[in-house]
Amino acid sequence: MAIQYMLEHMKQVLLELDDRTAARLEEVAPARSRRRSEFLRMAIQKALWEVEERTTAEAYARQPDSADPAYFEASVWEPQPASLRKSRPKR
Repeated sequence: MAIQYMLEHMKQVLLELDDRTAARLEEVAPARSRRRSEFLRMAIQKALWEVEERTTAEAYARQPDSADPAYFEASVWEPQPASLRKSRPKR
């Protein structure tokens, strides 16, 4: 079942590497250990995340939210202890 899922939901990509890069990859994620594909997927995901972060940072640099300092009120986001919650009327 897992193999069928992988075949249906993953695209295969042919990747050509120079000899030096291929040798370094073999040291970190040898093909025989079946870790290579996962290593490459994670490396690509990390690179894509870094592109998104850089794009977001550039957008904020072009148009900042506000000149005023940001204000954060933690009590709005953090759950209150049970002793401080309002009790509901019993039915």
